[in-house]
Amino acid sequence: MDAPLNRTVSLADYFLASDGLDYEIPPDEIPDTTQGRAFFVATIVIAVVLGGIMLVCGVGNCLFIASLARYKQLRNLTNLLIANLAVSDVLVAAVCCPFLLDYYVVKQLSWDHGLLLCAATNYLRTVSLYVSTNALLAIAVDRYMAILHPLRPRMKRQTAYCVILTVWIVPIFISIPSAYMASETTYPHVEGGTYKTFCAQIWPVDQQVYYRSYFLLIFALEFIVPVTVMAVCYIQISRELWFKDVPGFQTEQIRKRLHRRRRTVVVLILVLVAYVLCWAPYYGFALLRDFYPTLISRDRNSLVAFYIIECIAMSNGVINTLCFMSVRNNNKRLKKDAKFPMKLVTFGEARTSSLRVTEDVDGARRSNL
Repeated sequence: MDAPLNRTVSLADYFLASDGLDYEIPPDEIPDTTQGRAFFVATIVIAVVLGGIMLVCGVGNCLFIASLARYKQLRNLTNLLIANLAVSDVLVAAVCCPFLLDYYVVKQLSWDHGLLLCAATNYLRTVSLYVSTNALLAIAVDRYMAILHPLRPRMKRQTAYCVILTVWIVPIFISIPSAYMASETTYPHVEGGTYKTFCAQIWPVDQQVYYRSYFLLIFALEFIVPVTVMAVCYIQISRELWFKDVPGFQTEQIRKRLHRRRRTVVVLILVLVAYVLCWAPYYGFALLRDFYPTLISRDRNSLVAFYIIECIAMSNGVINTLCFMSVRNNNKRLKKDAKFPMKLVTFGEARTSSLRVTEDVDGARRSNL
């Protein structure tokens, strides 16, 4: 294989922020992670996860998006927010995963698709993660307002569009460094005259302070704050739905609505728990990698562990898709007309709390009593 014509750099002067190499280690001492049983096991895990993302997220979310496009009565605020998750997951499944599968599994950490695709893949993966985080946060706040403040007017369509735009605009801008710093670098361990080319974020050593500041900003903005806000929202929602008595006489219809709301909230709580379990190890490893690199980077298998942790984090999209598909559609007319064989998520009831006022998916209000 000829030497790449794209921008390449030496690991003596740069460090790989996304692959966890220690920039303080001399190049000839960096371990070859592609050798050994651990990397072989890692490639199997990565292949299964990436295949699952392409199958579940790709097909499942395409069907969900198609259902929103076909059935107007599904287009309430919550479903539109979920659609942002679906779109971001579809982009990763259709665009990123095939290249990542080739990079990690087929070529075993050798990128030969050029610098432009390297930057685009890193950028799109990063944007997708932050879009998913922001969408989950917006869904939690929307459920909080709908359940704890049922008599307040729901946000107007223009406001909803602004929220959706913010869900995308913020990730698009804060992810720019992941594309700008993406580069190709030749792996220093050469055997038999061949080499491997990494595709990753490459930050110069003299910009170490800037990278660490950027990482801490992202960690706070796209993990700590969203998880905290979502946890507070769902704790308050749970207290409202499970630990407060419903005033007045509870009819069978009211009990069924309460059951549906509880089931929906349980799904959303599971989505939050899955998000934390999938991404907390990733951010935890990244903190060790960037602030205490000598603790983990001198072991050959530390990079293998990072690849597996990264795949577990990416599998969160599969969990989200399966959770949202598990919620049955509660609209009778839609059940009758639906052509899709899947159970697509629909959050039709927008106003809850006292259970005296509800809202159908088409926006028509009526009284329960």
